[in-house]
Amino acid sequence: MEMRTFELFSVEHIVTFLVFLAVCYVLVHFRKSLKPYQKGIKWTLFAILLISEISHQIWVVATNQWGVDDLPIQLCSFSTFIAMYLFLKSNTKLFHLLFFIGFIPPILSMVTPEMVYSFPHYRYIKYFIHHAAIAWAVLYFIYYEGYRVPRKAILTSFLTANLIAAPIFFINIFLDTNFFYLANPTESKTILSFFGSGVWYYINLELAALFVFFITYIPMWLLLKKEKRKSEVA
Repeated sequence: MEMRTFELFSVEHIVTFLVFLAVCYVLVHFRKSLKPYQKGIKWTLFAILLISEISHQIWVVATNQWGVDDLPIQLCSFSTFIAMYLFLKSNTKLFHLLFFIGFIPPILSMVTPEMVYSFPHYRYIKYFIHHAAIAWAVLYFIYYEGYRVPRKAILTSFLTANLIAAPIFFINIFLDTNFFYLANPTESKTILSFFGSGVWYYINLELAALFVFFITYIPMWLLLKKEKRKSEVA
């Protein structure tokens, strides 16, 4: 296939990631100014997520590349469907899960992407805007719809993620797939490549997930602390 020239940390990769960070900054720092455009932001993010999922299926079918590993049950697809549901209907507990699986994981996926195509190939654009939109959606729910996450949600969300992963593990065995990267690390050089193999891979995967959950919660803890201090002063 053409344009299979992606290079990790190339200029285009770094620029793409910086654009993602710039949009994050704008969404958070200028949230008061953007408040009148909240509905537009909401439906734009919804559309990006929906189009990303549908267009991927269309592309792999149109290029005769569709396989069972293209079923939308990867972690990013779960995050996508949860975010889309939350755009349509409020659900605090679902947001708790999205907060932990839909912010840092997509960012890590953009830092060390499982990608061979370079810009401006469809797969490159879709991959980065899809993962970016998941993280942007989390910021949107926090800063525009007022969602908050209690500390106890670290453990409950971690357990929920494991409950979801359990049937995925057996689906991987049955279909010979690698959903949630539970069968083995990615073929491309990513963070998962350093997790070893066999039992150690799963131990490191669990420890890394728990670590990411704790790290993810730090900004939320600081936000809640700041809001509590403001309410006490008022």
